[in-house]
Amino acid sequence: MEKRIYYHDTDSGGVVYYGNYLKYLEEARTEFLEKKGYSVLALHEQGFLYAVRKCSITYRSPARYGDTITCDAHLIKATAAQLIFDQKVYDKPSGRLILEAEVSLVSLTKDFKPTTIPEDLKEALLRE
Repeated sequence: MEKRIYYHDTDSGGVVYYGNYLKYLEEARTEFLEKKGYSVLALHEQGFLYAVRKCSITYRSPARYGDTITCDAHLIKATAAQLIFDQKVYDKPSGRLILEAEVSLVSLTKDFKPTTIPEDLKEALLRE
């Protein structure tokens, strides 16, 4: 996923506010799902919600106003009820690493109770 950094993404120093990266990571995971033929809305309509359970981020260098970044999401593991993603954000022109993250999502019912992830979904998401 590619994203241009706008003024509203930054602090008064023109550097991306650290919390905004969570939105970029979310958008990259949504793009990942859509490339695999799934949508968050369709999964929700089938009775499945996927909420962030854990997020570990290491910030490597700042992105600034006017930069173009790329955000990726790779599913590295699928357990009975979790999807674990390795995610990275890069400066597009230079390839400089901006941040690395490992994000775990938990599968929930509409009543917010943990539930197993359907095997066919796990297999489809893990396929390259």
